[in-house]
Amino acid sequence: MKNADRILTIAALCCFISAGAVPADNAADVVPTTKQERNYIRQGNKLYNDKRFAEAEVAYRKALEALPQSEIAKFNLAAALIRQSGSSDPNSGNDPVNSASQLLQEIAGQSQDAYLAGKSFYNLGNLAFNSQDYGKSIELYKNALRKNPDDDKARENLRIAQLKQQQQQNQDQQQDKQDQQQNQDQQQNEQNKDDNQQQQDQDQNQQQNQDNNQNKDRQQPQGSISDANAEKILKAMENEEAATRKRVEAEKKKAEAARRKKITNPW
Repeated sequence: MKNADRILTIAALCCFISAGAVPADNAADVVPTTKQERNYIRQGNKLYNDKRFAEAEVAYRKALEALPQSEIAKFNLAAALIRQSGSSDPNSGNDPVNSASQLLQEIAGQSQDAYLAGKSFYNLGNLAFNSQDYGKSIELYKNALRKNPDDDKARENLRIAQLKQQQQQNQDQQQDKQDQQQNQDQQQNEQNKDDNQQQQDQDQNQQQNQDNNQNKDRQQPQGSISDANAEKILKAMENEEAATRKRVEAEKKKAEAARRKKITNPW
């Protein structure tokens, strides 16, 4: 089977390749058992093998009532809960996967039975794998192999999780590059808009200045003089007018004197 096919198959069935129910007499006698507890475990295992997982859960819970510290009952109860997770609502507050995970973590962290501890780490790894938390699943599979170095399923899933993690990292890097390129493109577009707006403002100001200059040219006739020159010309005209008046008055006085002279001294 090709690697890609193996990945798809195992990824799709990952929660169903968790370690199944453990026989009542399979683990070491770390915790003393009772006849009632063993009977309930055997009953639960039979129901579990018949895929009657909800009924198996009830039997395992009865085994725990008979012996609360029974690690086998806890482990098998977790397995039965995982089997029922496909039809549950994870947002209901009663997600069986959460309950199973708590049971498995308790066994993995406290059990003196290497077999049960290893299988608990293995199942926790599968749960993390199904959640696409490949980094966490890798560590859990490694812990399973530390407890059970001969666990071929844990070793195989470890390799698959490592491959999936690499694929995920490659995808994240590619996405980061795309996001970075999009940001750069967006910044460049904004800069171009600013440059265009600035150029438009400059062109508008230049055109307005040209229009203002043209208006001034139209308002002021060609050849017009400045205010200072106009003032000088006006002053010169006033001076010339005053001189003219003086000259006229002088001539009048001269003519009047001549006329009086003729009257006083007639021939």
